[in-house]
Amino acid sequence: MIWLAVRIAAAVALVVVPFGYATAGSNAGVAVGAGCGLAIGAAVGFSGNRGPRPWTGILVGSLVGIGAVLASTVAVTSGAIAMSPVLALGVGLIHGEDLLDGVGATSFSGYRDAFRETLFVSVMLALGLLPAIYALAAPSLFVDIFLFVPFVAVSAGLLSHRAAGWRDTRPPALLALATVLTLAYAGAAIVNGLMEEDPGLGIGPGLGIAGALLLLELAVTAAFFVFGRAAIIWVRPRFRVYRGLADYLRVMWIPVGGFAIGYLTIIVLFAGFYGMLARFNPGAFADAGTGIVDWLFFAFFAAIGQDFATIAPVSMMARALVGVHLILSAGWVVVLFAAVMTSIGPKLDQIARRHAEDDS
Repeated sequence: MIWLAVRIAAAVALVVVPFGYATAGSNAGVAVGAGCGLAIGAAVGFSGNRGPRPWTGILVGSLVGIGAVLASTVAVTSGAIAMSPVLALGVGLIHGEDLLDGVGATSFSGYRDAFRETLFVSVMLALGLLPAIYALAAPSLFVDIFLFVPFVAVSAGLLSHRAAGWRDTRPPALLALATVLTLAYAGAAIVNGLMEEDPGLGIGPGLGIAGALLLLELAVTAAFFVFGRAAIIWVRPRFRVYRGLADYLRVMWIPVGGFAIGYLTIIVLFAGFYGMLARFNPGAFADAGTGIVDWLFFAFFAAIGQDFATIAPVSMMARALVGVHLILSAGWVVVLFAAVMTSIGPKLDQIARRHAEDDS
């Protein structure tokens, strides 16, 4: 289980961290996004009726992490406003995953399920964001994570119910009361924030802006929940293709390794040829390199038929050497590909038949 969590965390971090720095550009946004993605990805990877699911955990964790990064960039007042759509996205993704597994055919079975899933997502987010909370010295973020649990649970229940009539779908009284108190607290926090930013702002405009922001929060939370559920339902069956590719890659691992060794050998060999030609014929290359690293890069680009940024062949001997290198590289690709397909063809056919039997 530890190794499974490490694999999910490494893959999610590989997706979320670069996206976070490219989008938010701050350590805080990256820490929040990575923490959310790692927590939810690990939770989904461990849960379910079909045993450990690392690919699904990576997919869900990456989506939640990206959503958390985007939410942190558009937060209006505090982390509390940003955590509501992140919670809704996580609940929607897990709920969509349950639909795929046949748990609750079309919806949550009730508001208790919606509240339980939302609370579970909140706990996982709190665990994932502990390092970020410590690094940012923002203990209030820990409270913000649980602030919108009733609101998101009611939203998820309203958007998922399948029974006819309000009597069968209305939320419990305590859950509805907690939702009202949550929205009232958030509205008061928004008004206080507006007053602190502009002391001259009247109470009337402040309440109007707070009401508009709360309505926007309602729409954003609902949109994130629906998007998460629709996204996982649409993506996961198509994501199974990569799980099937793993069987093919295991068969092709040795031939691919042999191809890489041979290809790199050709590059190293011709890097030496280029450097030796430049040593004994100084005018053979324009802007000739001064070390083996430059010639290795030049040989790599020559092998794929691309011009290098600085070094260029000038003399007839240099151009002929580049031509021979390109012919050998292309020939190596064609010959090895034909040999690999001939040798592993029967194994690939067996894998294809097994997958066809599993699908049927």
